[in-house]
Amino acid sequence: MDLNAFLILAAVLFCIGIYGVLARRNGVLVLMSVELMLNAVNINLIAFSAYVQDVSGQVFALFVITIAAAEVGVGLAIVMLIYRNLRSPDLDKIDQLKG
Repeated sequence: MDLNAFLILAAVLFCIGIYGVLARRNGVLVLMSVELMLNAVNINLIAFSAYVQDVSGQVFALFVITIAAAEVGVGLAIVMLIYRNLRSPDLDKIDQLKG
């Protein structure tokens, strides 16, 4: 396939992820949108790595996947604590936890 096809796919996924982060109020859906954006970045890294025939982009993509897995674990723990305290995963109600 052509490099442009992968770049367009990654741009569409990244835009969907940005929309999900900005429009959603549910903490789990925001985390899923961040993961979608990270996957779009991984597609770009691997596409450019294959285009220049170098392995460094693929290695960096593995590091991004590892960091994303850790981010999901920490983020899910935070969302579960918010749900336990407020009985709602709504991110607009986080300001009630002040003080």
